[in-house]
Amino acid sequence: MKLKTTALMGAAALALMAGSASAADLACLITKNNTNPFFVKMKEGAEAAAAAAGLDFQAYAGEKDGDAAPQITAIENCIAAGAKGILITASNDSVVPALKEARAAGILVIALDTAISDPEAQDMTFATDNFEAGLRIGKWAAGKLGAEGVASAKIAMLDINKDNISVDVARDTGFLVGFGIEVPDLTVMGSETDARVIGHESSDANNEGGLRAMETLLAKDPDINVVYTINEPAAEGAYQALKAAGKEGVLVVSVDGGCPGVKSVKEGIIGATSQQYPLLMASKGIEAIVTYAKDGTKPAASEGLTFFNTGVNLVTDQPVDGVESIDSAKGTELCWG
Repeated sequence: MKLKTTALMGAAALALMAGSASAADLACLITKNNTNPFFVKMKEGAEAAAAAAGLDFQAYAGEKDGDAAPQITAIENCIAAGAKGILITASNDSVVPALKEARAAGILVIALDTAISDPEAQDMTFATDNFEAGLRIGKWAAGKLGAEGVASAKIAMLDINKDNISVDVARDTGFLVGFGIEVPDLTVMGSETDARVIGHESSDANNEGGLRAMETLLAKDPDINVVYTINEPAAEGAYQALKAAGKEGVLVVSVDGGCPGVKSVKEGIIGATSQQYPLLMASKGIEAIVTYAKDGTKPAASEGLTFFNTGVNLVTDQPVDGVESIDSAKGTELCWG
């Protein structure tokens, strides 16, 4: 399959890997950017699966999170090219009208990692069960502390932001439920009234934001002893703040399972992390496009869920009874980035 790189101009530059496809056998991948290891691994999985299936392949990526204009341009290009399927990690809901147009044109639309809020804009989501990912680190933290430690816990919650993004809400509330804290409303963050939760702060899911958020919460209560983080970059930032405050023994948990994060588990910086599988999300998405192109069959959700679950494993070198896990050595074999 011959591939070429093409530059597209829009609200932001797009990275495009274009195949010499006929309209009948073209698949598109559209990610938020092409630098985050999570999205790099998605592209790797989709490209390999497309090549194995004999599909031509176009991969588009914007320059930064939150900028939907390049993604809309990419969707329009895929429609014009007569693609059979689009895999997308949507920057925000601004892409909804373009995705509806794609579906109206007979294109299979699969959201990767996070569902699009409007169900009419997608045929299916292929993702981690993010509530389950949070639940596992919550159960692990509770098991690690024991009953007395759980009763006296002081918990810092480092979320993405205050926008109640679905993945943010699912991981946050899953952790709290797993830890044993009552959450009255699982659709928003911060509905709990338990005094053990010191507060929620925005980390922007990055190192700098994690450090800033942790400093803010430590100023509120210097005795915090449990830290939940939306992802491992935020956890790294939180650890930097804890270390500077002389509190390196605080229990830190996270979600992602990238290679740097698994390394942090091995080094004891992160106690446990829930590992997700972006390569599998993308490769399974390509398989779904192949099936759809062949006979029009659309993918079905996993049993009991509203999406196709691509799995999660808890990675820790400090296992606790009743919580299934793999160690950092196995996590390293399965990690990405």
